Amino acid sequence: RMLSGYKPKSNIKDSYKILELEEGCSLDDIRNSYRSLAKKYHPDSGSATADSEAFMKVEEDYRVVLSHAAAKKNHAAAKKKSNESGEEEEDQFKSKAPQHRHYLSFEGVGFGTPSQREKQYMQFRVDRATEQVLEYRKQRLESQYAVTDLMKAKDVRESKKVKITQAVERLVEDLIQESMAKGDFDNLSGKGKPLQKFSDCPHIDPMTHNLNRILIDNGYQPEWILLQKEIRETIERLRKSIVASRSKLGGPMTPYRQKQWNRICEQFIEDIRKLNKRIDNFNLVVPILSRQMVHFSAEKEIVRAEKTYEALME
Repeated sequence: RMLSGYKPKSNIKDSYKILELEEGCSLDDIRNSYRSLAKKYHPDSGSATADSEAFMKVEEDYRVVLSHAAAKKNHAAAKKKSNESGEEEEDQFKSKAPQHRHYLSFEGVGFGTPSQREKQYMQFRVDRATEQVLEYRKQRLESQYAVTDLMKAKDVRESKKVKITQAVERLVEDLIQESMAKGDFDNLSGKGKPLQKFSDCPHIDPMTHNLNRILIDNGYQPEWILLQKEIRETIERLRKSIVASRSKLGGPMTPYRQKQWNRICEQFIEDIRKLNKRIDNFNLVVPILSRQMVHFSAEKEIVRAEKTYEALME
């Protein structure tokens, strides 16, 4: 709009009023006010006051006020300079800077007639676009080289791991061969007999049986067994914790101790609710229907804890 000689319809005073500014303010104040209003009215800001029409109005008034403030500042600077310089320098300055309207366009690029300056301005834009493209390609190549360097470093680390693993395997194989040559394996039980690879039951798949045996020997447990163990340990811990809390309060129950006991019960109810969620997850993965678990009742567990406390006191 500034380059095309756009003339706003609004008044300067109205533009200052919309931007919540006063005439004579600095350029930084104008920019800060525009940013705050843009965040307030921009359609993509996500705020409750977002309004596209209000944002367009603010942007238009911002251009007007910015142009007015810049022109005012330039006028003041030129006036100060003219006062300081002599009449001869002022005449020389006027002769070298013709104040024609077409010199205010094309971003101040070029010299000569308007058609010549337009050609020079088009060439200037082409050169600027070329520089931007070259800068973009340079940044892209730098980022690609950075990624390539990271991949190379990762490949070097992986190759080192492979070399170390192979060296360890060769060392273990050499130690086994050396022990066999010394006769360390001659007195082993079952020497010369075939390995017991298969189960005695003919109805079990040998491959499945061997895989399960390898997993069991190495400490593997199915997910549902681990969940069941975790649930049982959690409920036992919660039961001991609430009985211990009731024992600390003692008796008889004063109003203050009753408030403490109520807070303890509320936390216990929340813990039981979380435990019941884990029970739901357990029931989804357990393969046997008879192994499914039911929810724990927080009220029954609290009554049980009170009975346990009374039994301990007796």
